[in-house]
Amino acid sequence: MSEPLTAVSYVSRAAEPFDDERLAALLAQSRRANHEHDLSGMLLYRRGRFFQVLEGPADAVDALMAKIRRDPRHDEVRVLLREQIDERRFEEWTMGYEPIGVPATPAPEGFRDTFDDLESDDDDASIRAVRELTVWFRARTASPA
Repeated sequence: MSEPLTAVSYVSRAAEPFDDERLAALLAQSRRANHEHDLSGMLLYRRGRFFQVLEGPADAVDALMAKIRRDPRHDEVRVLLREQIDERRFEEWTMGYEPIGVPATPAPEGFRDTFDDLESDDDDASIRAVRELTVWFRARTASPA
């Protein structure tokens, strides 16, 4: 029987802004390390905020989360959801990434920004945002990385 899988979804703030070059370096580093530790997942970055889903063996996920909490590139690491999963949602991605545009104007009245919901004090809104962004990522991303 295979080892149970764990998925952790978290948000953090970048200690310093990331440009495309820094993001590319972070992704390359993450993909190498995740491959070595049997981890998969996805990363989104917008306006100095990271949203990441990591999945794999619980000990590997926990070790990486401890490393992320100590990483000086991250501030305010907040786990939104930790769950045991039967199968990977990002099996084909050692670290999938999809750029997110920043709206040029405020959302019309009555609309909400799912990425902003990640920071909500309402746990239900944050978990709903995790689910929505996970589905959005899988729907938009045609080729794995």
